[in-house]
Amino acid sequence: MPHTPEEKKRAVTRLRRIRGQADALIGAVERGEECGALLQQLAALRGAATGLMAEVLESHLRETMQAGAATGIAEDANEDEIAAIMRVIRPYLK
Repeated sequence: MPHTPEEKKRAVTRLRRIRGQADALIGAVERGEECGALLQQLAALRGAATGLMAEVLESHLRETMQAGAATGIAEDANEDEIAAIMRVIRPYLK
């Protein structure tokens, strides 16, 4: 989970945006909007949630790798490893 005040603020802002999208989707369902419009809103909601999940996952990896750095692993190697892991994981999050 985000730990710095900036990370927390960014995460909360994204969550509020996601909540707004969910509220809009509820309204669309209640109004009986077409399936195409609902699917578009669902895709946007899923994309927003997936983006936040990727950000939290990357933060978690950085924290985990920092523990490895304390054991003598070079910090640049950690950054490269995190980048490689995220390149593999991101396509699955879409």
